[in-house]
This record gives sequence, C-alpha cells and structure tokens, in this order.
Amino acid sequence: MKQGIFKIAENTALTSNVFKMILCGDVSDITAPGQFINIKLDGLYLRRPISVFDRDDESVTIIYKVVGRGTELMSQMKVGENLDVLTGLGNGYDTSLCKEHAVLLGGGVGVPPLYMLAKTLISEGKKVSVVLGFNTKDEVFCEDDFKALGADVKVTTVDGSYGIKGFVTDALPENYDHFFTCGPEPMLKAVYKATDTSGQMSFEERMGCGFGACMGCSCKTITGYKRICKDGPVMLKEEILWED
Repeated sequence: MKQGIFKIAENTALTSNVFKMILCGDVSDITAPGQFINIKLDGLYLRRPISVFDRDDESVTIIYKVVGRGTELMSQMKVGENLDVLTGLGNGYDTSLCKEHAVLLGGGVGVPPLYMLAKTLISEGKKVSVVLGFNTKDEVFCEDDFKALGADVKVTTVDGSYGIKGFVTDALPENYDHFFTCGPEPMLKAVYKATDTSGQMSFEERMGCGFGACMGCSCKTITGYKRICKDGPVMLKEEILWED
C-alpha cells in the first residue's frame, strides 16, 4: 500500500450517473487487475474505495457511479484538482489459474475491474469472453472498450431494452475453463450456482479503513472469516460459504 497525491487529468460522464476519472501520480503499487484505490475527500471521514479500471506508467483510470455524498463530490471535481489516494489495495485476480478460455462476468459497477483483467488475459494469449450486465440500455457503458481489446462481448439487460434480455448467467458461453466475476452479491450467488468450473469472485462491500484494520468488511469462508479489503476483494469460488 502506498499513499500519494494524484492530479485529476479527466473526469467525464459515461452515463447519467457513471463517471470516468483519470488520476496522475505514482501507480507503482498497482500490480494486479482487480485491485482498488481508496480516495480521501474533504469533509468526509471515510475514504471511498474505487476499483481500478486501467493503469499505465503515469496514471490510473477509475470508473465510478454516483451513489452517495462522496461520489457526488467526485463527480463535481475539475481537471487539475488534487486527491489524496491510497494505492495497491486488495489482492486482485490471479490470471495464471485460467489456461485457455476465460469468461468475465460483470454487473453494473462490477464491470470496471474486468477491463484491466481482460487486457492482461489477452496479452497472455488467452481467449476472453465478456458478459456485461445492466438493468436498462441507458445504463450500459464500456462495451466498446472491451470489444477494442479483441474480446467477445455480450451485453444483457434486465428489461430487454438492449442486448440479451435477462442476467449475465443467461449469456454464459460454452467450453470456458475459468470464470472471473465482479458485481453485487445476488449476482455473485447466481454465478456461483450457474458455473461448473473454478472461478474468482470479487466482492463489492462497504469498507471502513480499506486495509484490514477495522474488520468491518468480512466474508465467511471455509477457513473462517476473511476481510474483503485485505484478504480480498477476490475470493476463489471454492472457498466461499454463502450466508442464507
């Protein structure tokens, strides 16, 4: 984990309530797809954890949804403003567990961390199928970004207004050997039941500290409770014990 000051290079709307922000600074601690950063905002006690969409040598890109006071403040920030950011948080996805064909399933704001993952898998010579799930057509984002990587992309919407009507589990491809997913817990449970291969699940959870000190974000596993921010956010399918 590393703390640093990052300068906003871009902050643009992708949909009515989803924004893309590029932050320039020291990104050396961001080493794996699926990690997140934690942003300090003036006037708010807790930092805001946001998944990493992509990174290069000098910047990190995040995509966030306005859901509360913190993300509302972020959406109003201007290019050139500075933010205090913790980087290199979370364990990220392990791409070595996929041998040939990966399927990536993202729901809503669970989509962004899958982009850097798709880039990594494709760079390793693996076939990548992506299923992006949203409620309606107006909520769809990043479809073209994944297509530009060379991934096979399908979009599902609950109301059928775009792509395949239904959920991400309704668009699972055949003959994949490993899955990666990120999204709300009901979606993760559905993916857990619908898949018959091993996989990795990234949990969305409200966090206090973001680096394992407060135990506020825990998940029940076969080896006891694990902290989503420190031991996760990525967990293996086989280790998760779902609460009824």
